[in-house]
Amino acid sequence: MTMRILVALDGSEPSLKAIDYVLRLHAAVSDLEIHLLNVQIPLESGHVRMFVSHDDLQEYYREQGQAALKEGRERLEQAGVPCSVHVAVGHSAETIAHFARERGSDTIVMGSHGHTGLGHLLLGSVTSEVIRLTDVPVTVVK
Repeated sequence: MTMRILVALDGSEPSLKAIDYVLRLHAAVSDLEIHLLNVQIPLESGHVRMFVSHDDLQEYYREQGQAALKEGRERLEQAGVPCSVHVAVGHSAETIAHFARERGSDTIVMGSHGHTGLGHLLLGSVTSEVIRLTDVPVTVVK
């Protein structure tokens, strides 16, 4: 049976450690379906919409998301491990939890901290919120 893994990446070093964990997991369980997800925070200011077209804003999200996913995707490709990449726009934790439910993920793998500022002292704020919002098992890699 194929195990569906969602790896949430923001390009930070802890999120890339999640890729290393998935590579080790792949060595033990070869039947994995790996989805890499980057969530872009929406630019909600009305001023942005006055000066930037919807299409340009969507292109910006796509470019920034692809840049955040690049190293993780390349590490998997170099190891010969296939993956699908996804960029979504929304509030990080809610979007990750929704994506996992929507795709039928068996587990979520993510770094303990990311690019969210100070966050929580023991566990990143996005990671903590994902754990709270989902029924899917979450593996936190530090």
